Amino acid sequence: MARTPIDRNKLRAAIRKMGDEYVFSMLDVAIDLLSEAQLFKLAKQHIDPSTVGPDGHEKGNLLADVRAFEKASLGGEYYQDFRVNSQNCTETSRGTQAWMSDCRRLLGRCVSQAKKGDPAGSRQAFDILFGLLDHVDECLDDVIFFADEGGSWQVGVDWEKVLPAWMKVLSATADPEEYVQRITWVLNQHYDYGSQRMFVLARRTATPEQRRAFLET
Repeated sequence: MARTPIDRNKLRAAIRKMGDEYVFSMLDVAIDLLSEAQLFKLAKQHIDPSTVGPDGHEKGNLLADVRAFEKASLGGEYYQDFRVNSQNCTETSRGTQAWMSDCRRLLGRCVSQAKKGDPAGSRQAFDILFGLLDHVDECLDDVIFFADEGGSWQVGVDWEKVLPAWMKVLSATADPEEYVQRITWVLNQHYDYGSQRMFVLARRTATPEQRRAFLET
């Protein structure tokens, strides 16, 4: 498929009409597309680069990044509320936007790692992020803030990409009963709309023993 040229001025105009959450998400993706030199050049115009240097943990260590995200989430570092009225009840705070963007980005890294091996590590990372999504659905109002009724469905997870990768590492690490239970829970909780098709994929991904466990439930 031929790539359609993009007029930068038209793109700028279109971005200015978008909601903050979409601009935030685009910026998050753009950061990963820039080279180190380009990123430094962009950042230094707005931020002191010395304040955003790398942390001590190994660069690119997905599980360490996911655990740090979990700690920050449960520690309330993303939580940011505001006084709700009839005019802003559909808005989301910057903290909530940041959490959703980071969650999607980390899930994307989980998908990429699942394709490269290390099913146990990939599954751990997936499970932590899924656990945080479950936590958001408990409406405890301590991780992120929704002005109106909210839940993990607002995070915008691309389940069509996430679920197949997760099923692959789950199949490689779970016993038959656990495989069926986890598939059933996650689909019912987060992707009920497409669950029938994903259950078919889960059976195809399963080992023979896991497939038999599906028939017994």
